[in-house]
Amino acid sequence: MLRELLAGGGGLDASRLAGAAGLPNDPASLAAIFSQLQQAMNQAGDGIDWSIALRQGEQGAAAEQRQLTDDERARYDQAFQVASLWLDEAVEVSSLPSGPELLTRRSWVASTMPVWTQLAEPVALSIADSLTRVMSEQAPEEMRSMIQGASRMLRGVGGTLFAMQLGQVVGQLAKEVVSGGDIGLPLIEDGRAAILPQNVADFGADLEIPADQVELYLAVRELAHARLFRHARWLRLHMITSITTFAQGIDIDLDRLERLADGFDPANTDELRDAVVNGELIRPRSESQQAALDRLETMLALIEGWVDVVTADATARLPKAAQIAETIRRRRASGGPAESALATLVGLELRPRRLREAAAMWRAVTEAVGIEGRDAIWAHPDLLPTSDDLDDPGALVARLTGAGEADTAADEEFDQALQQLLRGETPDAPDAPDSPDTPDSPDTPGATGDDPAKD
Repeated sequence: MLRELLAGGGGLDASRLAGAAGLPNDPASLAAIFSQLQQAMNQAGDGIDWSIALRQGEQGAAAEQRQLTDDERARYDQAFQVASLWLDEAVEVSSLPSGPELLTRRSWVASTMPVWTQLAEPVALSIADSLTRVMSEQAPEEMRSMIQGASRMLRGVGGTLFAMQLGQVVGQLAKEVVSGGDIGLPLIEDGRAAILPQNVADFGADLEIPADQVELYLAVRELAHARLFRHARWLRLHMITSITTFAQGIDIDLDRLERLADGFDPANTDELRDAVVNGELIRPRSESQQAALDRLETMLALIEGWVDVVTADATARLPKAAQIAETIRRRRASGGPAESALATLVGLELRPRRLREAAAMWRAVTEAVGIEGRDAIWAHPDLLPTSDDLDDPGALVARLTGAGEADTAADEEFDQALQQLLRGETPDAPDAPDSPDTPDSPDTPGATGDDPAKD
């Protein structure tokens, strides 16, 4: 059936099906897509050919790309030098071993695609395995052996479709992101900072703010991101593990799939498109999945909140820093590239409210323990604030400063005395200091009943 469809048979409108899957449906793109799917059906291995995602992404990014100019290179060299000096005053994390890079949109796709595929592969494989399992369970007995034999082919075709869609998402993001850390995920190789001058120019075009101030502010933010991930080397693996944990629980909603199949009209694929785009074919999140996403959301909020605070401190002498920061906050609230990428990849909607709370928490920590104490928290994941700390920064500050230790000791004494009373015991009285004037002392006047006034 799949071979007939990919050969143009079956009576289905291939362009409508491609459009429903979110793929290009013009004749040239369709021919390339079907050719890639046919290759996937014939390949022997179980892996996904991610080079398709790279080609799709580079093609999408190169459509409106312009080359960097010598003037841009000179301006950004100066901006990064100043940004590094300012950031040294605001953080206690070391500088980068290599200089920042200026990327075109297409080079950003090439630089980040290895991490994108690493994040996306667990999702793609989980969906393919889940769909194959559902088909095997629901097929008639006489067809199960055939489906099991075709499972590798189904996995290859499904993985290829996923790689195409990933390439489209990354290609679109390349037109929006302004730097390597704009997504919040560690997309650039550890220890590297990067910025996209073409997108920075688009970002500041309507702000009525001098371009050099926008460039300097974004250079500080990018250096802060890159330094943090180099300082906390465990952070990259921690975030990837959260996404992988979520992906392992992905499963197909069989009831929804059956309803969609019963009413499927090849001439009208709008319902199929909506189901694919909105994730309606995936079962609701399990408790373990939700816990993984909650951890990822908290971690992203902690990262972005820290970057917001240190960038504000480092750019305090920049006249328009507050206006640029507000523009970034509005960009997040309206659904910036980070939100769209994470929603597409793992179904995570990063709430701007948590980012504001994280920034407020880091500000309180900075005022309480200083820059060195604040940045030392990133040394180990067990030291990081939790979601509860975002809700109540005062409790975190008390733990860090030890302000609550005296109160805790007093509370423990009270609890011990109360327990003794409940058991019918007399609570232990605190030891009184010895005094030479106690009435029991034989040397004390009046201890034997004598009246000192009579003497």
